Amino acid sequence: MTKELWLNLPVKDVQRSKQFFTSIGFALNPRFGDSNEAASLLVGEKSIVVMLVPEATFRGYTNHEVADTKLGSEVLISIDAESRDAVDELLDKVEAAGGTIYGRPSDRTGWMYGAGFVDLDGHRWNVLYMDMSQMPQG
Repeated sequence: MTKELWLNLPVKDVQRSKQFFTSIGFALNPRFGDSNEAASLLVGEKSIVVMLVPEATFRGYTNHEVADTKLGSEVLISIDAESRDAVDELLDKVEAAGGTIYGRPSDRTGWMYGAGFVDLDGHRWNVLYMDMSQMPQG
């Protein structure tokens, strides 16, 4: 049975990406080594593991080329936020750390408030606050 979920992201510069993600609030994972070859981060209350690995290492893991994030998206990683303010605060941190906002915060479907950003390597992230008391029933 599955115990954990790890997301492996190819990055051009592990140290630069690690600095970006820790500055927006992701924690370094004490369980795994932190080196120039890789970094392990923990995201959220359930501590989802995000591994930052050099593109060459990622190609070795997958036996496949790394997607060109300038041309398309292979995945959209979504983060659940505690509040509307938390969405706004995360976007402020992303911009200060050198990330790009591709979707400004807005209301979606009447019960979600969200936005999107791009990290330093072009991976797209979605951050949402979901007001479950306003979610349509039925």
